[in-house]
Amino acid sequence: MASKAATKSEILNNIAKATKLSRQQVASVFDALADNIKKALGKKGPGIFVVPGLMKVLRVHKPATLERKGINPFTKQEAMFAAKPERNVVKVRPLKKLKAMVS
Repeated sequence: MASKAATKSEILNNIAKATKLSRQQVASVFDALADNIKKALGKKGPGIFVVPGLMKVLRVHKPATLERKGINPFTKQEAMFAAKPERNVVKVRPLKKLKAMVS
């Protein structure tokens, strides 16, 4: 097992070596992928982007919540939980092929 995660530079170099593309071409592919994800998850996009065989990236709308009283699970004391505004969050779900890689 590797002691540290690969850096961006290492990833680009490894993919360039494996595909016989230049490092700049690999970087431009990642830039294009990022642009496609941005368009798909943006306000006018469908809110879903699939990286074939690996993962599904979703935009999930979370409604606003009101301030409420509850029990702090750590201290067991009653506490006020702050209100949160409505927001969009990004969820990434692994697909079958990605799950098989780690098991």
